Amino acid sequence: MKINDKSLLKKLGAGDSIEEVCSAAGLSNEQFEKWWSTQLASRVPSSQGSRTSSANAEILRNKWGIPHIYAERDEDLFFGYGYAMAQDRLWQLDYLRRKAMGQLSEVLGPSSLETDTISHTLGLTQLAEAEVRRMSVRTRTRLDAFSSGINEFMIESGDLLPIEFDLLDYSPESWTSRDSVAIWAELRWYLTGRLPIIVIPELAKQTLDNDELYKAFLTGEAENESIVAKGMYPARRSNIGSVGQTVSDSSEGQGSNNWTIAGQLTASGLPLVASDPHIAFGSISCWYEAHLSGAGFNVAGTGYAGVPGLLFGRNEKVAWGLTNNICAQRDLYKEKENPEKPGYYLYDGQWEQAVKTTATITVKGQSPVTRTIRRTRNGPIVDEIIPEAASHTGPVSLRWMGEDPCDEISSMLDMNRANTANEFRKALRPWIVPTFSFVFADFEGHIGYQASGRLPIKKDWDRGYRPGWDPEHQWNETIRFEEMPSITDPPNGWIRSANNRTAPEDFPYPLSGVWSSGYRAQRIREMIESEATHTRKTVNEMQMDVVAQRAVDTIPGLLQLLTGTNANNLDEEINILKNWDGRMSTDSVGASLFEVFFANWTEEVAAARFPANLVPLMAGASSGLSTELLTKDTIIGSPLANEPKQLVEQWIKRSIISPKMQVKINPSGIGARYIKYTSTIPSQR
Repeated sequence: MKINDKSLLKKLGAGDSIEEVCSAAGLSNEQFEKWWSTQLASRVPSSQGSRTSSANAEILRNKWGIPHIYAERDEDLFFGYGYAMAQDRLWQLDYLRRKAMGQLSEVLGPSSLETDTISHTLGLTQLAEAEVRRMSVRTRTRLDAFSSGINEFMIESGDLLPIEFDLLDYSPESWTSRDSVAIWAELRWYLTGRLPIIVIPELAKQTLDNDELYKAFLTGEAENESIVAKGMYPARRSNIGSVGQTVSDSSEGQGSNNWTIAGQLTASGLPLVASDPHIAFGSISCWYEAHLSGAGFNVAGTGYAGVPGLLFGRNEKVAWGLTNNICAQRDLYKEKENPEKPGYYLYDGQWEQAVKTTATITVKGQSPVTRTIRRTRNGPIVDEIIPEAASHTGPVSLRWMGEDPCDEISSMLDMNRANTANEFRKALRPWIVPTFSFVFADFEGHIGYQASGRLPIKKDWDRGYRPGWDPEHQWNETIRFEEMPSITDPPNGWIRSANNRTAPEDFPYPLSGVWSSGYRAQRIREMIESEATHTRKTVNEMQMDVVAQRAVDTIPGLLQLLTGTNANNLDEEINILKNWDGRMSTDSVGASLFEVFFANWTEEVAAARFPANLVPLMAGASSGLSTELLTKDTIIGSPLANEPKQLVEQWIKRSIISPKMQVKINPSGIGARYIKYTSTIPSQR
C-alpha cells in the first residue's frame, strides 16, 4: 500500500487522532506504529562518529552526542557550530526565531497571539536588525558563518527535515545573522522584563490602605544574604536612595546558583567553579552543550540555542558560571493621556504626540490580526502585555535597557577566549543586557565576581509605576563598570550567588534590585563553610543538595501552631512534619505535605489582603510574609499583628486539611505522591 507520508503527518499535526488517521489511510495500529517509527528514525541525524563539513570543520560526537568541533579558521569553526546545532535542534531554532520575531501564530494558530504581540510591541526584530548593522566585522563574520552552517544542514536534509515541520505543514526559511540576534534579544527580555515584579507592588499599593500593611506584604526572605559583603566597597553617596529589596517573586521556584572556591580551601590547591543556571522547563532544553577548538578557541560549556558562543563553561585557563542578577533594567511609567486629544501624553507640562505603528500578525486558520503600537518618550504602551489583573491601571509605558545599543554576543566570544580572571572581567565591560552575576576563576588561582550589565541611576527607588510626566523620574546616567558590584580574591576564599541580593543597603549606588529569596544563597554558604577542604566530590554533593531552607525555618513555628489547635485528625500530619529532615527527596511524604501546605498558606495570606481576582497573582509574591508569619511571634505592621491567634490557627488548619491538598500518605513513609490540586480561595469555600 502506498502511504502519503506528508498527508498523514499533516492530519496528525492538525489534531486528527491516531484512530482517525489509521481509518483514513487504511492502516492497522501495528502498521501505524511501524510507519511512525520509520518516520522518526529517518529524520534523526547520526550522533555517532565524526563528520567533515564543506567548510573544513570536523565534528566529533562523544557518547552523549555532544559535538566537539575542530577547525583552523574562525569561519570554519562557527560554520561547524551552526551545522551541529541544526542537526540537533533545527525545529527548536525555528521556534525560537519565530517567537522572537512575532511569527508563532503563523504556524501554531491563535494560541500564540499573546506571545507574538509581546515581540511586536517590543520591536525585537527591528532591534536585532539594528544590532547586526552596528556589529564589528569580526563578530558579524562569525555569525554569518554560524548561519551558513545551519543553512547547509537544511539544504542537505531535503524533504527529511525534523518531523515538526511536516506536522505543522511548513518549511523553514534560510537562517540569517539577524535571526540569532533576535533570539538573543528575546532572551534579554525573558530575563529582564518580568513585568509582574513591578505590577504586583503597584496593585498592592493601590489596594492596601496604609503604608505599614504595604511594607509588610513586601517582606523578603533571608534578606541579609548578599553576594557582595559589607566593607567590600567605598562609602555610600549621600544623595542616593535605596539599593533595592529582597522580595517574594511570583516566579520563585525557578532559580540559578553558582559559586567558586579558592585554592586555599580545596584539596588540589586550585579553584573550583560550579554553576547550574535554571530556566523554566520546556520540551527541549534551551541550553546547548558544545566544545569549540581552533582559531584561538578551546572552550567547552553551554550556550543558548540559536546563538553562537558559550554562556558558561571553561577553557584551558578560565572557568565561569552565571546567575540572573535581577537588578532592574526596566521601568513601567504611568502615563496621562489628553482626554480631549487622544494619542497625546503629558510630559513636563506639555502634551506630546505618541508615535503610532501597526504590526500585522499572520494567524494559521484565521484572518490576520493587526496590532497598533503607540510609543511615548518613555517607550511603548504595554497595556496589552501586563498581567490581566492590572489591565485597569493603564495607560502604562515601558522603558527597557534592551532598546539601547547592545552587543553581548561579542562579549561572550571574548569571554570564551579569556586567559586570566582579569581578561574575563574585561570582556564583560561592554555587556549591556541582561544583568548577570558572573563568578569565575583562573589557572593562576584567582577567583572573582562581576555584576554585568548597564544599570540606570535613579533619583528615587520605589516599587511600582513611575510618573511618566515627571522629568525627575527619567533615566539620565548609568553606573560605570568600575563601580558595579565586584569581588576579587576575597579573604574568606569563596563567592556565591543564587539570584539573591547583590549588595547590602549601604552600597554606593542604587541597584534598583528586586531579588529572589536569600534561602538558596544561605544554604550554599552553610555548605561551603561546613567543609575545611573541598573537592569535586563535595561540590557535586552541593549541587545535588535538596534541603529546603524555608521549610527548615518554618516547620518549628508551624508545628507549634498546629499542636496548639483543637483540630482533630492532625496527629498524622504533625508526626510526619516533626520527623521530616527538610529534604525535598522525590519519595518524601514530608516534602509533599509541606509544599502543598505552603502553596495553600500563601493563598490564605494573600486572600486576607486582596480581592479574589488578585489572589492568584499576589499569592506567589507573598511567600516572604507567609514565612514571617510562621517564624516570628509578632510581625510589626503585619495585618495579622492584631488578629486573634485562634484565627491564625484556623487558617493553618484549613490549609493543612484543605480539600485542595491531596497527598497520599503511605504508612511506610515511602513513595509520596504530590497530586495536582485546583486552587480556590477562602472566600469561595
